[in-house]
Amino acid sequence: MDVSTNDKRLRAVLEGEAACRRQYGADMCKKLLLRIAALKAADNLGVFWPPKSGPERCHELSGADRGTFSMDVKQPYRLLFKPIEIDRPPPRSDEGERWKAITAVELLTVKDTHG
Repeated sequence: MDVSTNDKRLRAVLEGEAACRRQYGADMCKKLLLRIAALKAADNLGVFWPPKSGPERCHELSGADRGTFSMDVKQPYRLLFKPIEIDRPPPRSDEGERWKAITAVELLTVKDTHG
């Protein structure tokens, strides 16, 4: 999957582990790099289906943040990203197919979504 970001802190993470450690600390950096590597290795977001499964616990947020996806990093922090949907997405009636259609994401931030 294609992974990009406009966030300076996350761009440093994508560029190297040393910058990641400076930004987030050793423990958080390790988990963050694992999540980003999992995203990059996936052909599409459907690899993380069904929602909230596996160690990543990937799921779409609801309410005002609908359309933004969350992936666990280190409690209580989450990696937030939005899909870059080039083609018209499949209807929401089949979420599994919609996730499979997502082949690129934009990393937004790392934050506590419950606080």
